[in-house]
Amino acid sequence: MPDTAARTSFHSHLHFPLVMLRCVRFILHLLLGIALSVVYPWLQRRHQQRILRNWSAQLLGIFNISITLNADKPWPEHGPGLIVCNHVSWLDIFALNAIEPMRFVAKSEVRNWPVIGWLCVRANTLFIERGKARSAARVNAEMVALLGAGELLAIFPEGTTTDGKQLAHFHASLLQPALDAQVPVMPVALRYQDKCGAHSTIPAYIGDTSFISSLWSLLNADELHVQVAIMPAICNHELPRREMSTQAHRQVALALQALHNSPAQAAYEPLPDGAPGMHFRSLYSLLIHLPLDK
Repeated sequence: MPDTAARTSFHSHLHFPLVMLRCVRFILHLLLGIALSVVYPWLQRRHQQRILRNWSAQLLGIFNISITLNADKPWPEHGPGLIVCNHVSWLDIFALNAIEPMRFVAKSEVRNWPVIGWLCVRANTLFIERGKARSAARVNAEMVALLGAGELLAIFPEGTTTDGKQLAHFHASLLQPALDAQVPVMPVALRYQDKCGAHSTIPAYIGDTSFISSLWSLLNADELHVQVAIMPAICNHELPRREMSTQAHRQVALALQALHNSPAQAAYEPLPDGAPGMHFRSLYSLLIHLPLDK
């Protein structure tokens, strides 16, 4: 008992300094992002992708979040396609970009988030105003043009975030650009869990949670994992968009169920050999690996 009490007290005393260290790293990383974003639009595409992948991976590292990608289904080859994913957190964008850089369609409110919103603008994110048909038509036209030019795009067709335990209804209209551009729809599922494999709602950006409170929760969190499950692409462009949406929803739901049913195995599953930048851990947690929970 004394040893346990002493250890708890030791961790408690180190908790605040470690959180502050994370805060400093986060601020410095944002400043780096701002500096890179000045030249980002003028760089060649391959350099943009490298910057986006590395910056996203390093951001996850600050929060001590690792990525596990299901090894039996390879990530789609870079090229035109529409990734359809469930939505849990503002971190979802960076988790996917750390695997394969892509352009996202996001709600217009993201544009107004401190610093992160501005960085999303510089990364050529497409913003849609919810409930406005004219905005949706404009974004859909842009998506068709980008897909036709060979871009990889991603959407969150639920139109909102959840705690990650269930999947909300998909808005079929968001999948129309894939049908118009004749490109594959690629269902993907995300699940966040703690180091023991239990489902974690810490990253969930839901309800009345503000960006600042969400950020503070992540800065105080211990080791987290995000599981990314890639399902077979849907390539039948003769399907009505509602049927396409139903099939995509079914595949994402099945993937989520599988992740929830076998979390412990997936939590520490090794990534494919030679896969660059898929597993990241903050430097200080390698040197001083202490739990941050109070």
